[in-house]
Amino acid sequence: MDELLDVMRRLRDPASGCAWDIEQTFDSIAPYTIEEAYEVVDAIERKDRVDLRDELGDLLLQVVFHAQIASEENAFDFDDVATSIVNKMKRRHPHVFGDTSVSSTEELNQRWEAEKARERQKKQAASVGSATTLASELDGVAKNLPALKRADKLQRRAARVGFDWPDQSPVWDKLEEESAEFKSAVKTGQQNDIEDELGDMLFTLVNLARHHKVDPETALRRANGKFEARFRVVEKLASERSMTMQETDLATLDALWDEAKGELKS
Repeated sequence: MDELLDVMRRLRDPASGCAWDIEQTFDSIAPYTIEEAYEVVDAIERKDRVDLRDELGDLLLQVVFHAQIASEENAFDFDDVATSIVNKMKRRHPHVFGDTSVSSTEELNQRWEAEKARERQKKQAASVGSATTLASELDGVAKNLPALKRADKLQRRAARVGFDWPDQSPVWDKLEEESAEFKSAVKTGQQNDIEDELGDMLFTLVNLARHHKVDPETALRRANGKFEARFRVVEKLASERSMTMQETDLATLDALWDEAKGELKS
């Protein structure tokens, strides 16, 4: 760890460092941080442990990079980052690091969420200098999360205070309502209305996924993976039969698609 921190310091050295690394800022490397996190998830899903090791290293480098920039601004350093998360984990796990005891996983989750709520309230009060400021249950849900993931988190936060349907039945009704409104917007041809109504329909689908205990982001990634695998087989089948995708009629391509599904299942 010390060697990694030293590597980053040398890369950022104004006199002898790397020109690219020197000119980077929090904003400029933020997209790389997001990209590296996704590559970690990709390695996990592929069950490639060697690649996972390397991708975790890339993600760790991003943490070190941000910490180094902050250190140069005298804001905080890597030790402060580590101390912050250590304190947070101890604070959120009093049943492990303190004298508190819990009787069930449900009670544990309730205590965890209660502590997070207290932390949000404290952070909100500190940001405005007044402990009387009303904190929102939605505070802290990052705006740069993938849209499906953020929709899920917003809905879960709202559900904690009772803002939720009791079961999935009304969600299905809402989906039908939003679908009808989307179709009406399509008929008008107004692009803004089409986008708004499609967004409402997607938001309702996320709600439906939540009621079925399905992570919508994971579900869509799986759907993407299935489509990619099947499409690649369609391309292979077309090539083997000397068919050009662009010049093949849709009915034939659809038949190849069904054949690809069968091939992948077998």
